[in-house]
Amino acid sequence: MDAAIWNKLSLLEETRTPHVLVVLTEVRGSAPQDVGAKMLVTREGAVLGTVGGGKVEAAAIRHAAGLLGVNESTRVETVEWNLQRDIGMTCGGAVVFLFHARNFSSWSIAIFGAGHVVQALAPLLVPLEARVLIFDTRAEWIARLPKRPGFEAHCCPDPAAEVDALPAGSFLLAITQGHATDVPILACAFRRGVFPFIGCIGSEVKAARLRRDLEALGIPGGTVRALRCPLGLPIGTNAPHEIAISIAAQLLEVRDAVAGR
Repeated sequence: MDAAIWNKLSLLEETRTPHVLVVLTEVRGSAPQDVGAKMLVTREGAVLGTVGGGKVEAAAIRHAAGLLGVNESTRVETVEWNLQRDIGMTCGGAVVFLFHARNFSSWSIAIFGAGHVVQALAPLLVPLEARVLIFDTRAEWIARLPKRPGFEAHCCPDPAAEVDALPAGSFLLAITQGHATDVPILACAFRRGVFPFIGCIGSEVKAARLRRDLEALGIPGGTVRALRCPLGLPIGTNAPHEIAISIAAQLLEVRDAVAGR
């Protein structure tokens, strides 16, 4: 059974399906299962394994279901129940369960452009617990990007038109072929006003021109000042892979600041 549990757990992780691993870690007195018994619970209920059946298992499933609603990527907690007093069973023992919940992050990163820097950045983002969306007009560049659950690459004729459908709270990056294609995306992003991070690749000179053009499109100057350009931390060279590392580091820095870490 353990092999089946670990195989299923690996599949749930790979597909980013929220789940809870329940493990019976301690038994005192009489109990309906042995230490080490395991069960996997998803939003559909118990999907594999058992920790004793009956009332104690029903209680474990209810507790696991509550953890699937917690706004934390990973949560681990231990619960001790007296089977008579807490569960209403005739067994005279007590049990301790470990609950390891995986809700996965709701962090969304939207990247416009799929050129050399994004090709270097994408593999750095793959291991993160984030939903990554990449948009570009060039199918050949989109085809080169990684493929995994939670990682979406879209070839589209008008990337700016995709901004309105992005999840609120997304971190938005404009890394397109140039100024003319960045501006419409940034304008749509600032008009929505729901993105805690809006960045654009480029120099200080480009940043000044972007802000002027965005103000000319009716975006208030105070709002435009939030634009992060140049994009990335001030480290490394202009090599695409080093720029990518500086961008990934900045994303983590701002994510943690937004989360109050």
